[in-house]
Amino acid sequence: MKIAVVGAGVVGITTAYELTLDGHEVTVFDRRHTAAEEASFANGSVITPGWSTARIGAERAWRTLFGGPGSALQLDRLPRGAQWRWLWQWHQCGRPGARAGLQRQMLGLMAYSQERQGDLGATLNLDHDRCQGLLLLWRTAQDLERAQPTMDLMREMGLTARTLSGDDARQLEPALQGGTPLHSATELEGESAANCREFALLLRGEAQRLGCHFMFGSTVERMTPVDGPGRAVTVHHRQADAATASTFDAVAICAGMASVGLLRPLGLRLPLQAVYGHSISAPVREPVDAPVAAVVDTRHHVSIVRLGQRVRVAGGARLDGPGAGRSPEALKQLYRVLADWYPGAAQLGGRHGQVQEWHGVQASLPDGPPLIGASRVPGIWLNLGHGAHGWSMACGSARALADGMAGRAPEVDLAGCAPGRFGL
Repeated sequence: MKIAVVGAGVVGITTAYELTLDGHEVTVFDRRHTAAEEASFANGSVITPGWSTARIGAERAWRTLFGGPGSALQLDRLPRGAQWRWLWQWHQCGRPGARAGLQRQMLGLMAYSQERQGDLGATLNLDHDRCQGLLLLWRTAQDLERAQPTMDLMREMGLTARTLSGDDARQLEPALQGGTPLHSATELEGESAANCREFALLLRGEAQRLGCHFMFGSTVERMTPVDGPGRAVTVHHRQADAATASTFDAVAICAGMASVGLLRPLGLRLPLQAVYGHSISAPVREPVDAPVAAVVDTRHHVSIVRLGQRVRVAGGARLDGPGAGRSPEALKQLYRVLADWYPGAAQLGGRHGQVQEWHGVQASLPDGPPLIGASRVPGIWLNLGHGAHGWSMACGSARALADGMAGRAPEVDLAGCAPGRFGL
């Protein structure tokens, strides 16, 4: 088939690669001038099926939204308009009855995606910064006690979680600041971290070698289903001042929040909200003072990751509208957490441009699982709404979508990812 992919973040690139690998003629459209320039640019890098899955529901309490303990999502102001409905659905999906099904769905997709990512990295020899293992840091006994239901659930799901004393944790991470209280830590096997953008750029090169065509600086303005037999769709796009229309057998939408405006004229109303994540990245100052791998400050939901010769600190998710600016308070918290645990790890001063401060929008659905599969509009397929877990799910989502478009049953259960659950 002749297929268009809209969006060249990590989800769009993995989708384009898998479709090209299957022998389709694939064209990727993206409004930016290179790949992975938005949500995939400087995300937290962690790939944590167990921890991310077990956290679903535990963080969905009203009391946590304005700075209370336990939530990875924060509000700086009262919600507006449709955000109230989204938050109500988000809260309802954290109830015990709904939580178990969501957790099974997310764990299955993340584990499948992690396996597919590993296969691609090994088969294609993708040399990108990555590390294995994850250490959860508990500042106090109370922090660990509050998380006990989450830890119990991880063990029930068959995940390996080893509890360490503070001293034992410092044996694994010798650079952890001795002056910061550390009650204990949990070592998670199977979790990892990797440079999302590096991986995306390398995989783009592999897709191009297979014959995939990328059209950067090209904005898709609208799509028009073609009447008659088949499922053809005309894509109207603009590059510089030139407007062009191209017809495809199918279109895969992987454009995050931009998908909302693109699909609304087709009668597809996506229940997406913009959640802004933040990160800081800086060169390693002294390797002996930097993390060995990846750690998470569980109280503040901030990850600190060693990616080659750089340290990345990420967290500070805020619910806001599209186009919102970075949050000074969220960035300050990242600096504070870095200073608490690894005060000598990164070069934070000196030459201009050493520290990269970033914020990016995560297109988030209220229940958690993304939308993967055919929409009710002929020829329009969806692979979007991964929220904060796009990097953890990208490779598996792409392979599953490609299988679906080829008429094959995906190797992972996608029942909870069906667009039909939102009438799409």
